[in-house]
Amino acid sequence: QGQLVESGGGSVQPGGSLTLTCVGSGYTGTMGWYRQAPGKEREAVAKIYSRTGNTVVVDSVKGRFDISRNNAENTLYLHMHILKPEDTARYYCAADCGSRWEQGDCRFWGQGTQVTVSS
Repeated sequence: QGQLVESGGGSVQPGGSLTLTCVGSGYTGTMGWYRQAPGKEREAVAKIYSRTGNTVVVDSVKGRFDISRNNAENTLYLHMHILKPEDTARYYCAADCGSRWEQGDCRFWGQGTQVTVSS
């Protein structure tokens, strides 16, 4: 597998939107997005099953965030809407995630991209 490389982070005002992108070739299993804010533990955000395309989004962002994947382009997306200051964090994509996904049970990780929500 190749590296996982995230992009698309930046600064946005509350209520705004961002789409994060993660590119990585050779990953066929479940992939996910996580985030970590300063002084806080890493938090699972969303995951997507490769074969079915089924998704799971955690309650804290449900209705605002969505995950998608383009297998042909080896790209994972996190679509974020109605962003809040509490969404400020470094966002990471991960691959080959197991059953304990919410505890960070993934084999491969990117370096992350920073999202800052502030007025």
